[in-house]
Amino acid sequence: MSELLERIAVNPNICHGQPCIKGTRIMVWLILQYLSNGDSADDILAAYPSLTMEDIQACLAYAAESARERILPIEVQA
Repeated sequence: MSELLERIAVNPNICHGQPCIKGTRIMVWLILQYLSNGDSADDILAAYPSLTMEDIQACLAYAAESARERILPIEVQA
């Protein structure tokens, strides 16, 4: 997973310091939003030809690591 995370960069001078795919201004949250809306990886790659499947996997790995760092309250339904 660490190899994937090396594909993500945080630079205060690029996109206001939001995590981006290294060498681009494509923010991690944008790729995650596409995926959560039901877009496929192929759809994303068609929209952003400079990306690779590994970039999309890196966004997912970054999200997994971010989620591990804190607990988000959710409503428990019976």
